Amino acid sequence: MRYSLLAVAVSCTLVLTACNKSTETTEPAADSSSAVTTTEATTQTTSASAAGFKSAENIAMNITGAGASFPQPIYAKWSYDYNAATGGQVNYQSIGSSGGIKQIESKTVDFGASDAPMTPEELDAAGLIQFPTVIGGVVPIVNIDGIEPGALKLDGAMLADIYLGKISNWNDPAIKAMNPDLTLPDAAITTVFRSDGSGTTFNFTDYLAKVSPDWKDTVGVDKTVKWPTSATGAGGKGNEGVSSYVNRMKNSIGYVEYAYAKQNNMSHTALKNAAGNIVQPSAETFAAAGDIDWSQQAGFYKVITNSETEQAWPIAAATFILVHKQPENPQQVAGVLNFFDWAYTQGDDDAMALDYVPFSDTAVALFKEKWNEVKGSDGQPVYKPAQ
Repeated sequence: MRYSLLAVAVSCTLVLTACNKSTETTEPAADSSSAVTTTEATTQTTSASAAGFKSAENIAMNITGAGASFPQPIYAKWSYDYNAATGGQVNYQSIGSSGGIKQIESKTVDFGASDAPMTPEELDAAGLIQFPTVIGGVVPIVNIDGIEPGALKLDGAMLADIYLGKISNWNDPAIKAMNPDLTLPDAAITTVFRSDGSGTTFNFTDYLAKVSPDWKDTVGVDKTVKWPTSATGAGGKGNEGVSSYVNRMKNSIGYVEYAYAKQNNMSHTALKNAAGNIVQPSAETFAAAGDIDWSQQAGFYKVITNSETEQAWPIAAATFILVHKQPENPQQVAGVLNFFDWAYTQGDDDAMALDYVPFSDTAVALFKEKWNEVKGSDGQPVYKPAQ
């Protein structure tokens, strides 16, 4: 079953109510492990809908991937269910986007994963294609006594000034002015950031650069940056590491993919978006930011932060898969495309249960068409989509 991005905004409330039950009983969890394997699944059910994704002579059913921690929760759920439906096994290592790009370029995994899209020029140089799988959101998280999830409001300039060290105390006049009903402590702010090369950091710093000239001129945008508050802050590895630090350190602030905040019951902030509205992170606000024409984006290169759409979450992000166009082992890459073909077809409800946003049928058809560029030594595409 597929959903359009706009339909998500209408239907999410009911769907997520049901999906929260699913999340509670789903065995893979955001912080359960940085490595995901499907060998836990023991129920080998076969349905008619899964029949098109069963093993074939030219499709490997045991594949490996590595990269972004941002989509790890949904890749864990998809791989678990894929194993139950088809017997296929997916081993995904959550090592950060930089690590994922490095490993696919060195051909040590069957697919790489990154939240920072590669440019068309970078893809051509590396002999890769990329396609997005879901949209999610990067959210600021705080550990302040008495502050409930979503209660603290910030704007982009304020968030940049905190990470620049210009705002260093929670009772700063700018924060108090935007939150007159909250009692904020007279306490120093401890910033938590990623210590590894990270697509989450890429999207976070891309947003800060769009709303703060000082950030753009002095720090910039990248998967790793020189943090101005590194002397007093803390660096965590992966979304898991940042969540762990913020959980342990009073009066700290960090940034993670929303599923990590939600599953760890952490207090996220609300943000003022480019349209001037205070918005909360949700599938609806992520979908509002991601409703674009992907056919106009060369190589599917698009960063969707700071959308001017009225209800858009300002740090929304798509996450991408990378595979070689001329793979040394076509069966392995056919197995990768088989898995994501299954996920596009069967995985929408799982994605929405974890507050990721699936793509429309139109967008998915476009992504699958790109797979025709992945060819074997005979010059023919290595994989034909099931549908």
